[in-house]
Amino acid sequence: MSPLLSAAEMPDSHVPLDPGKFRDPLITAKGDRRAWVALKSLNALWFNTGSLCNLTCAHCYIESSPRNDRLAYLSANEVATYLDEIGALGLPAELIGFTGGEPFMNRELPLMLENALARGYRALVLTNAMKPMHQMMPELLALRDRHGDRLTIRVSLDHHTRELHERERGPRSWAPTIVGLRWLAEHGVTINIASRLLYDDTEATLRAGFARLFAELALPLDAEDPVALMVFPQMDAAADVPEITEACWGILGKSPESVMCATSRMVAKRKGAASPAVLACTLLAYDPQWELGPRLADATGAVPLNHPHCAKFCVLGGAACSRD
Repeated sequence: MSPLLSAAEMPDSHVPLDPGKFRDPLITAKGDRRAWVALKSLNALWFNTGSLCNLTCAHCYIESSPRNDRLAYLSANEVATYLDEIGALGLPAELIGFTGGEPFMNRELPLMLENALARGYRALVLTNAMKPMHQMMPELLALRDRHGDRLTIRVSLDHHTRELHERERGPRSWAPTIVGLRWLAEHGVTINIASRLLYDDTEATLRAGFARLFAELALPLDAEDPVALMVFPQMDAAADVPEITEACWGILGKSPESVMCATSRMVAKRKGAASPAVLACTLLAYDPQWELGPRLADATGAVPLNHPHCAKFCVLGGAACSRD
């Protein structure tokens, strides 16, 4: 998870994005051919269960809040339709991910999880582990009993200190998350943590701080393990970042196959839409250029890296939402 560029080489986040960048899906602002990423194989299918959340965070890539319903709640039947299609197409997917918003605000999430796990997939839920999750503790215990460690709950902790976590997520957001996190660990539910480089930490100092927190809370997590503690770069679509050209792969020593959209897709349902759609990326839920069609069979084409998040998060930041 270490950045491919040093802190000195990364773009200054205070410099506004050049308005000429990320406008043409084929050509960069400097006239170079833009990089594309082909779908190598569908290893992970994500479902955005809805954009509503119990929090309004300072830096939420999908702008989730108690009022943002731009992405409607998915139903368990809609999720099952896509799981059926994975089987019908013989796709190699192993991981089914659930994100939001706050997934536990969707009352059908336990049924979605049961459907995915019962088919033999691994399931991953991204959550703040607060009250919506607390209300589904009995269902989580039942899922744990039936499916064991094939279910993972990834809890978002934006920092290892209460002060900086709450600066991002709001007052009184720390204690309920810690209660939920400890409950998951104490009841044998597989967990990992997602954090971000938001402040003056380096990745090394952030991991050292989380190591102290994990020891204090008696959590069975190794802060040096990039899966147990996933450290994501900050995302700001208004900040300047280089465009990724075809030549960048050789310059960076990186393959297009290492980028998230080479192995994953996301399903979401726009407010007022008759049915869900398959999107190229979990990070780009609202822009129609990332909508590939209603079915997985429509979503196999190559994706142009035509957004600041493509550069800063996936290519230069080296991040991914899962490790397959």
